[in-house]
Amino acid sequence: MYFFKMKIKALILQLILCFFLTNISFAEEKASGLKFYTGMFDFSDEGAKSQLFGIQHQNSNLYRNTFLGEVSPITGAMLTADNAVYLYSGIETNYSLGLFNITPSFTPGYYNKGDGKDLGHGLEFKSEVQVSVDLGESTNLGMSYNHVSNASLGDKNPGANSYSFNFLKKF
Repeated sequence: MYFFKMKIKALILQLILCFFLTNISFAEEKASGLKFYTGMFDFSDEGAKSQLFGIQHQNSNLYRNTFLGEVSPITGAMLTADNAVYLYSGIETNYSLGLFNITPSFTPGYYNKGDGKDLGHGLEFKSEVQVSVDLGESTNLGMSYNHVSNASLGDKNPGANSYSFNFLKKF
């Protein structure tokens, strides 16, 4: 399993480097993007915290105007150093404040604890807020906080609080 985790980490780093060094221009007014992130899963629980890695796809071409603003679908995967996996799909919206962006999101998904924390159910919900800065026309760098919980669907619902550093490349 250690070999698998190292391969995933190497792949994520290669993809980040590839997207960072490639100058991909906008094909349309709206742009899709890939977000790579790393941080600490369940930092508030000393016995369960674990390093995390993830990738997320945002499809802004499928955005919808709502009372919340422009909402677009996102899909992603997160892996912890303890082999916990979270596969999710949901929505996000982006509020631009000059060079800065605030991006809240909500994503239900499938969680498998691996050797990590038991969150009490296979269906978990992730609520997240990200603050990022524009590094250019198609690149953002940010930090996010999220909470994963099963909304009391399981017999137990300990939840997990995480933070991550994010790199987003739009194409």
